[in-house]
Amino acid sequence: MTIHGGIRGFVIASVLSLVGVGAVYAHTHLDRASPAAGATVASAPGEVVLHFTEKLEPKFSAIVVRDAGGLRVDKGDSSVDKTDQALLRVSLQSLAPGRYKVEWRVISVDTHSSKGDYTFRVGK
Repeated sequence: MTIHGGIRGFVIASVLSLVGVGAVYAHTHLDRASPAAGATVASAPGEVVLHFTEKLEPKFSAIVVRDAGGLRVDKGDSSVDKTDQALLRVSLQSLAPGRYKVEWRVISVDTHSSKGDYTFRVGK
């Protein structure tokens, strides 16, 4: 093996390892939310809307919203938007002032799963 052949092999191996790393980070991520993570909103929202970085599988993607006591306060109608499949929403019951936790679990159309949570506050 020549030095040039060894360098070429090293470069090829390096590029292939970087391609593998890129595939690991291809999972869908939460891009933005309404209400936003950590936000305090003056009046109670009627829904939570989450926008992801990839299209979602409707049958395997959902949002649950809970109050500070852990009780579910969404209406159980979580759904992926028909015109924007990266958008997931759920309607909310009438919310009193307080802290709420949004929990989401999604599977993108390329079968990568992701989950997470954040909180927001209604009132001061």
